Amino acid sequence: NDFQPGDIWYFPRGYGHMLQCLGNEPCFFILVFDNGYFSEFGTFSVSDWIGHVPAAVLAKNFRVPEATFQAFPRQEVYFAKGAVPPEPAAVPLQGLKPPPLTHRHSLLSQAPLHTFAGGREWRVEAKDFPISQTITGVVLELNTAALRELHWHPNADEWHYLLSGCVRVTLFGSRGRYREETLDAGDVGYIPQGYGHSIENVGSGKARILIAFNSGGYETIDLSQLLAAQPSDVLATNFGRPAATFDAFPKADVFISGD
Repeated sequence: NDFQPGDIWYFPRGYGHMLQCLGNEPCFFILVFDNGYFSEFGTFSVSDWIGHVPAAVLAKNFRVPEATFQAFPRQEVYFAKGAVPPEPAAVPLQGLKPPPLTHRHSLLSQAPLHTFAGGREWRVEAKDFPISQTITGVVLELNTAALRELHWHPNADEWHYLLSGCVRVTLFGSRGRYREETLDAGDVGYIPQGYGHSIENVGSGKARILIAFNSGGYETIDLSQLLAAQPSDVLATNFGRPAATFDAFPKADVFISGD
């Protein structure tokens, strides 16, 4: 598969794959893993493997002379520079055998899943991209001063990479544990599963955030949605305020607040 800006790829754990830049300009992408303990430098590489197997075993395995492997690398080739591949792509040695599920999903070329006065959200989860069973991806765009409202995710941790702009993230972890952090472009944030939080654009222009969840299914509980689902007498008792106080509260999910 060839990829363009805004596209997503996904490889299940343990699947063999390679990435190659096309053309004369560098290619930049962000790798997200569903396990924070995994290191990119712990990658299982075939060049590393073949470099450590005796030539006699390789010769028997591939049915070629041992001399075939004399000039092969003796250790991992992490980056390899070669010629730009042909267009269209060359046929594999075994011939074409399309996989049952695609590894590619075009996200930003599609219309946003949600559009609000204060911003937009693109989202891809397993139901949209079936091979991606362990990660949900989101691109969240907030207009100036807009707020992704107070909410939490009951089924997943949340990882942020700020693509552009400046945002303030609030975090609440029960028993009075509260914190605020400001993220600028290139910064990374992390919200543990079940922690209440919000994201507010505090910069002078739009903010765009890449968000990843370590679950193939997206679940969120927004605070406006939770309160709107309660009778006013329940809210009055909970907060110790007159029931009329809550007449002005939203009657539906806000999600993004802003003009």
